Amino acid sequence: MNWLLDPFEYAFMRSGFLAVFFVGVTCATIGVYVVLRRMAFIGDALAHTVLPGIVIAYFYGWNLFWGALVAGLITALGIGWLSRRQELREDTAIGVLFTGMFALGILMMSTVRSFRDFQGILFGNILGITPTNLVLLAVVAVFVLGILLVLFKEMELVSYDPNFAEAMGLNTETLRYVLMVLLAFTVVSGIQAVGVVLTSALLITPAAAASLLTDRLPKMMLLSSLFAIAGGIVGLYTSYYLPVSSGAAIVLACTVIFGFAYALRAVRRRKSRQVA
Repeated sequence: MNWLLDPFEYAFMRSGFLAVFFVGVTCATIGVYVVLRRMAFIGDALAHTVLPGIVIAYFYGWNLFWGALVAGLITALGIGWLSRRQELREDTAIGVLFTGMFALGILMMSTVRSFRDFQGILFGNILGITPTNLVLLAVVAVFVLGILLVLFKEMELVSYDPNFAEAMGLNTETLRYVLMVLLAFTVVSGIQAVGVVLTSALLITPAAAASLLTDRLPKMMLLSSLFAIAGGIVGLYTSYYLPVSSGAAIVLACTVIFGFAYALRAVRRRKSRQVA
């Protein structure tokens, strides 16, 4: 049992586990809507397009969170604006802003002598989470999950059948903007834990695994959150006992969970065919 308790002797590990909980639950819950609405690319896009905001905040000595948040909101609202009248497909709008904003961030980074200053931003440092960061992660989690709870029925209907939602009188365009903004908050908070490169995987993989096991939205959200937290815990233990990146270990642990979910679904299908 000592090997389970040893990591908790260190404050940075305790902070890491708390960060995993807040980021995991937030990313996994909103990630279910992302998977259902086939918006997986937007998570990756937002994770990269916040880079210019982070670099600007770094240059001026501002809080990196707020720099990333402003860039994320600009991207989210920009995607919605470009694709609002279907003159551009949503994936096209994402691609345009994704490449443009990311290139701008790289260009700005190239003016710095060393890229080491941005290593934590790109790859994350969950073991370097400060008490202030934890409070911020908790606030974002409460904010995002609270909005999703209030709009649960509307978001569910729009995710499964947008045409019927419009016929029912729901403003699907406004709900899409709300989801985009919440995604921006979620991605920015996740970047502090696992970095730009890995945030999109934490947003998508647990939700994708849960979608393989159930079609019910509440159960899917619960499973997705459990998978994200489990992947985070396993990843942290792995990085504690092995000299590997904690962020990468977390995402790979989530990927393994997805593999088990995929295998379980295949077994269920085979059994149902045999019974039939």
